[in-house]
Amino acid sequence: MKFATRAVHAGLDPDPTYRSVIPAIHQTSTFAQPAVGEFVEDYDYARSANPTRSALERALGELEGGLGSSFSSGMAATHALITAICSAGDHVVLPADLYGGTFRLVDKVLTRFGITYTLVDQTDLAALAAAVTEQTKLVWIETPTNPLLNVVDVRAVIDGLPGEVFVVVDNTFATPVNQRPLELGADAVVHSVTKYLGGHSDTVGGAVIVRDPAVHEQVRFIQNSIGAVPGPFDCFLVHRGLRTLHLRMAAHAANAEAVVGFLKSAPGVSEVRWPGFSGMVSFRHPDAIGIAQRTKLFTLAESLGGVESLIEVPQAMTHQSVEGSDAAVPADLVRLSCGVEAAEDLVDDLHRAIGAGA
Repeated sequence: MKFATRAVHAGLDPDPTYRSVIPAIHQTSTFAQPAVGEFVEDYDYARSANPTRSALERALGELEGGLGSSFSSGMAATHALITAICSAGDHVVLPADLYGGTFRLVDKVLTRFGITYTLVDQTDLAALAAAVTEQTKLVWIETPTNPLLNVVDVRAVIDGLPGEVFVVVDNTFATPVNQRPLELGADAVVHSVTKYLGGHSDTVGGAVIVRDPAVHEQVRFIQNSIGAVPGPFDCFLVHRGLRTLHLRMAAHAANAEAVVGFLKSAPGVSEVRWPGFSGMVSFRHPDAIGIAQRTKLFTLAESLGGVESLIEVPQAMTHQSVEGSDAAVPADLVRLSCGVEAAEDLVDDLHRAIGAGA
C-alpha cells in the first residue's frame, strides 16, 4: 500500500468486543489473570505492555518498516537505545550539530558509565570515517540536523562504515513521509513523537524502531526495566496524529517554502536554511531575540512539529547544554517550525517582526 494508506490504517484493528473502528483506550495499571502466572497475550502489568501502546507500536513499526517500541519522551527512547547497544568502554560518534538533549545525555550522563564520544560533521564523510575507532559501537545520525538543518546522506555514511558499527538515525525532523532510514540500511530509527508524529503539541513521547528482532528484544527489556513508558492516552493521541501525518507534512513544507521565499530577501537576514521538505527553517539575524519576541502568530516556545507555528532562539533556549562545546550554535540563529496556518499570514507576521526592529 502507498504511504498515505498505511498512515491512515497502521496499527488499527477494530475493537474485538464492540467492533468500534478506533480501539478503546485501556486506561488501566494492571490486568486480571485467569490463573496464577497466566495472562492474556503480553498483558499482566501496564508498565510491561498495554493494548493502546501496542497499537501505536505496531503503527510506528509499519510506517518505518521495522519493530517499534514507545517511550515517555524522545530522550527516554534515546537513552533506551544507546544503553541497549553500548557498554562501558564503547565509543559513540555524534553529529557536531545535534539536539542539545542528546548531547547532554551522552556528555553529562553516559560518560559517567564509561561511554566515550566524538563530535564530527557528518556531511564530511572523510572526517566521519576518521572518527571511527576500534571501540566505536554506534554512530548516531541526525538528518536534517537540529538546529542548522544540514542533510546527511545516510546511505553514504553506512557504506563508509565497518559492518559491525550500529547506525541510528534520529528521524524526528524528516518523518517517514520524507525518509525511511531502515530502508537505507540503518539499524534503528528514533523519534520524538512529541513533534511531527503526534503533530498537535498536546503530548510528549518517544519511539525506537529497529530492524533486528534480537535488538528489538533488547530495547523492550530496557523499556520494561527502566519503565519510561507513555500512558495510554498519550499513545492514543500520537496514534491519532499519525493518521494525518502525510497531509500535515505537505502543508508544513508548503508553508516553509513560502517563508523561505520571503526570508531570502528580508533585511538583515542571512544563511536561510531549509532542507526542501518538512516545516523546519532556520536563519541568522543580528536581532534574533527581538524578532522572536515580536512575532504574533509564531509563538515563542520550545518544541516543533505542531500544527501551530513556533519560533525560538536555540542558543538561549533548546541548545544551552551544548554551550562551550564543539556543538555550540550561534547566538543570532533563529529556528522556525512552520505550522499549517495560511502561508500569507505567516509571512506577514515575520515581515512585521523583522521590519519593526529595523
